[in-house]
Amino acid sequence: MTQQRIGIIMHGVTGRMGMNQHLIRSVLAIRDQGGVLLSDGSRLMPDPIIVGRNEAKIAELASKHGIERYTTDMEAALANPDDTLFFDAASTQLRPELLRQAIDAGKHIYCEKPISEKLEQALEIANYAKSKGVKNGIVHDKLDLPGLLKLKRLRDSGFFGKILSVRGEFGYWVFEGDWMPAQRPSWNYRAADGGGIISDMLCHWRYVLDNVFAPVKSVSCTGAVHIPDRWDENGEHYKADADDAAYATFELEGGIIANINSSWCTRVRRDDLVTFQVDGTHGSAVAGLHSCVSQHRVNTPKPVWNPDQPQTMNFFDDWEEVPDNHDFDNGFKVQWEQFLRHVAEDGPWNYTLMEGAKGVQLAELGYQSWKERRWIDIPSLEG
Repeated sequence: MTQQRIGIIMHGVTGRMGMNQHLIRSVLAIRDQGGVLLSDGSRLMPDPIIVGRNEAKIAELASKHGIERYTTDMEAALANPDDTLFFDAASTQLRPELLRQAIDAGKHIYCEKPISEKLEQALEIANYAKSKGVKNGIVHDKLDLPGLLKLKRLRDSGFFGKILSVRGEFGYWVFEGDWMPAQRPSWNYRAADGGGIISDMLCHWRYVLDNVFAPVKSVSCTGAVHIPDRWDENGEHYKADADDAAYATFELEGGIIANINSSWCTRVRRDDLVTFQVDGTHGSAVAGLHSCVSQHRVNTPKPVWNPDQPQTMNFFDDWEEVPDNHDFDNGFKVQWEQFLRHVAEDGPWNYTLMEGAKGVQLAELGYQSWKERRWIDIPSLEG
């Protein structure tokens, strides 16, 4: 079987997400399985080079995972014509300029979201990539979660009938960092460093709502800084001024109303760290990261409101598990394989940087809605 190489410049993979999901569980997992199978029967083998500022850190990472190439010289990495794909999972603030440099070097682009902090920048870089003819994509990891794939299966089968509403709950308690170390980086809670849960999560909710349910038409959002005092990775106190919770309602095409709460200040009493409940005329379903349960109208119980007596019905018993029916691979890895096929043989790919700009747009309008305390319609980004 013939094999062809694709050199991938990977920046920002010393952080938790970049290292675990993109480097180890995606690119290296693809390498270890023998590459990506292409339509002509050949295999596309990724050959990563790690780029970072801390040479000791990237050298240790490379050694641990059998990666032969690493460098602190971004300019030299981009100048190598044998590496045709640039991936970035580092700072949002630095991303637009890094992507522009990579595009100028003729590299195809794949990156984490958001593309930038501002819509204007996101549109500029998306249009620039298009004008230069490089293939480009943005991570949309939640679409390939087993739970959401099962929701899409139910939707496509007509299970829900007319979808009426979507209710999402995301988040968990992130410790302040004084008596218990925080499990998220401190920059998440500093506005000057690009922190804020609205900018982080509304980018996700845009592609989830658009692709699993229906396109978003308008948004009403309220943010909050619930915990103003936090302690950083060195135990130093700092003032947290970026939003740590967001309460958003969206109007979707077809009259669907979606409400999604996102919070780093909530304690979890639900099936997973994120859950989506979809209610329709013919049935309902609740999905987490992996599992999904459903309830058809013929199996819907008939409770009666009576506050004078303890509830005797166990409502959890009235739901059925939606079976896997096939093996689900890691969602990040699935998308890497799709994008690599897109680069190598023009395989199908819809999640361009322009789609990423839509996520930045929704976050920006979410902040505007919070500031102005009103609903805001979402303009089309496509002429």
